Amino acid sequence: SSDLTALARFPVAVVCAGAKAVLDLARTIEALESLGVPVYGLGTGDFPAFYVRESGLSVDHRFDTVDDLAAAVRNHFQLGLGTGVVVANPIPLEHELPRAEYEQALEHAVAEAAEMKVRGRLLTPFLLDRLAELTGGKTVAANLALLRNNARAAAELAVALARQGG
Repeated sequence: SSDLTALARFPVAVVCAGAKAVLDLARTIEALESLGVPVYGLGTGDFPAFYVRESGLSVDHRFDTVDDLAAAVRNHFQLGLGTGVVVANPIPLEHELPRAEYEQALEHAVAEAAEMKVRGRLLTPFLLDRLAELTGGKTVAANLALLRNNARAAAELAVALARQGG
């Protein structure tokens, strides 16, 4: 996607709760690796699966403090590689969806999309809407929680980078 291409071309740090839940996470990690974009985990060694804290896929390196993460991000940028970094920041535990419930809802939504021949740019919005309906709004609440958590982590990273002169 264009997001991955941008990460390969611009020295930015993107804080996220993993890739969108409707994407193939293994292929996303593989694409990032092939583009030279490291994936760092903030308090996790496992790449988060958006609404679920763990996907079973490893990050390149785990950092347990924002200061250590900031030092690694600064070092990456100082190498002059021109690529960004992904900071995987799992959804807070209290807002995580139960894996079985989420996977069942996703499977149902994907089947509906296939049956209705929903494809291309319409697929992701369709799946996200169906997930919200099928989980009784839990994905919407989880999305808001992970957005707040990512904003907090990104702000803490920015402050740490500024303190470290990066």
